Amino acid sequence: MGVNSKHMATFLLGAAAGYAAFKYSSMSEEEKEKLMADIKSKAKDFKTEAEGMADKAKDYFEELRTKGGTAMKEQMGEMENIFDDLFGKKQKPGPESNS
Repeated sequence: MGVNSKHMATFLLGAAAGYAAFKYSSMSEEEKEKLMADIKSKAKDFKTEAEGMADKAKDYFEELRTKGGTAMKEQMGEMENIFDDLFGKKQKPGPESNS
């Protein structure tokens, strides 16, 4: 069994976690508090940005749904004319065409 990319990624992730745990355990209490405050601040900023992006995405898809439907309705009329020109207009059976 060979080593594939999943094995390499797992090894590197484990090594990084081990180094981080070693580094954290060798920090002073003040450094640990500063690190935790920094992590909390970055997490809060990330959460705020993610919530903003979720709102923007919801608005974008609502706008796309609304405008997309309108554009589709406009294009369908043109497509019907193009198909009529290409394939000839379908003649509806009527009382004149009883053969």
